[in-house]
Amino acid sequence: MSVLGGYPAGPSAWAVERFGRHAGALAAAVPEQLAKAHGKAHAAHLAVGLKKRSPYGVALAGLVRENLAETARELGEAVRDVRGYEYAVINDHALFPFRYADRQRPLDRARLPANTSPTRHRLFRAHGPQPPEGLFDVDEDLATEEYLGLREGFEELGASTTLVCVFLTADAESGIHAIHWGDAHLEPDRTFTWHYKEQLPVAPVKLQ
Repeated sequence: MSVLGGYPAGPSAWAVERFGRHAGALAAAVPEQLAKAHGKAHAAHLAVGLKKRSPYGVALAGLVRENLAETARELGEAVRDVRGYEYAVINDHALFPFRYADRQRPLDRARLPANTSPTRHRLFRAHGPQPPEGLFDVDEDLATEEYLGLREGFEELGASTTLVCVFLTADAESGIHAIHWGDAHLEPDRTFTWHYKEQLPVAPVKLQ
């Protein structure tokens, strides 16, 4: 895993393979858009005046999605609505942002919450990278109609569209701690197996 300081030597082969000619611009834009999202979420958190972190987390999640969608539009790429949430789709790769912790925490500790919506599970099962053949295969007795339904793709996202994870840690006081992107497979225990990952730089925040 490499830490990329704005891709001074150009984007990685992985980024180019997924995002084509937009790879370099997108790698630079993601940290900037996350920083902008934090600035607005921090302002909303202060305006609410609650000590609980929930106003920040909810605001940040929505703003990150909006900002990444804005970047897709600026690049002339697609923005697709899935159950009321906009996803940036660049070169048939949808950006899936997820704040996996509100403190600095290793990426291998990332885990979807137990109350995560079926939509998120289905996005990963249908559009995320699959495990190597024969690994973690579901027993036929366990392959219920409900589980198999999670593997049905979203028509609105596009059958050929693949998820690219944008995982981050952040909190209202400290801002964005770390940003990683790559290909992650969702395991049955809600943890992730990374087929590939890169760490992006954290952009400075301009508070609102």
